[in-house]
Amino acid sequence: DETVYYQFTESEIENQFTGPVEEIESLCFEVVERVVNDEVLLSKLGIPEGYWDYVADSWRGNERNLYGRMDLSYDGRNSPKLLEYNADTPTALYETAVFQWEWLEQATELSFIPKNSTQFNEVHEYILHALPQMGIEGLTHFACNKEIEDDAGTLDYIEECAQEAGLETSSIAMSDIGSDEQGNFIDLENRIITTMFKMYPWEWIMDEAFASNLPTCGIKFIEPPWKAILSNKGLMPLLWEMFEGHQNLLPTFFDGDPTADELINSGNYVRKPLLSRQGANIEIIANHEQLVSSDGPYESDARIVQAFQPLPIFNGKYPLVGCWLIASKAAGLCIREDNSLITGKNSRVVPHLVLN
Repeated sequence: DETVYYQFTESEIENQFTGPVEEIESLCFEVVERVVNDEVLLSKLGIPEGYWDYVADSWRGNERNLYGRMDLSYDGRNSPKLLEYNADTPTALYETAVFQWEWLEQATELSFIPKNSTQFNEVHEYILHALPQMGIEGLTHFACNKEIEDDAGTLDYIEECAQEAGLETSSIAMSDIGSDEQGNFIDLENRIITTMFKMYPWEWIMDEAFASNLPTCGIKFIEPPWKAILSNKGLMPLLWEMFEGHQNLLPTFFDGDPTADELINSGNYVRKPLLSRQGANIEIIANHEQLVSSDGPYESDARIVQAFQPLPIFNGKYPLVGCWLIASKAAGLCIREDNSLITGKNSRVVPHLVLN
């Protein structure tokens, strides 16, 4: 949606996004280190017991991560607040890296925006630099549920980046992955899959019929199994418990824990499933009344409760700022607007610019 754009200063980008987001990323790693050594927390996050060692070994083996998107509420005056971390299968990557950059170039050429405008958008360059550093050898398979348009589009873009970075690639639908008698995963040409970039959440993979082969199949996954901890909204109460009072974090608790009672009694909170996607099954309570809620397939799932931090409103639209991390470095902004406080699958990507 190019009917509007959001404008930032360079110091704003550095002080409100780059620095804070990379700091939060380092805090997230402390959470992972704690969780992989705590069976109670692994269970609380809903990670199946049969994969606890698998997740822990991927962390202890320093398996590298590629990308993620932190979603923040930012009003232009106060410190941004982290609402959640899409650390495993975030979408809107192509819209960020390519489409809004083309908007910047064309808008500058047509004098729609100041001539000294830039953009906080090094996503494409960072991906091209990061992929060769991941120790990938041989053919890399790129897999997703091809029927999910956002996932397929994001996967296609990352595969194009991989090809530009000099990697050999092959695209495959998750449903077309098979296995041989030795338990190896194979593609439709009976080639053994050794490296896979998956646009398919870890909780879905662990629920597949072939999942029992994961710990022994030898596949190098991008994103690695330990990302199952960070892509879980249970990350948020753990961050708050370990770093309570951090200026970019919100009070957040596991629903049902005694520690959540005070927040619930305040009458201003958001209830979210641990593993929902695209704004599904979220409930916002303000002044003890339901302000808005969304439907979805996660009705019976475990939840968190988080202090209500309303998105700002501009011309009747609610912008959610997503800050991309590539190899754990802040790389660019993606702003999605919605007509609702809950950013859903029909939200619109809106460009931004940075003034020198």
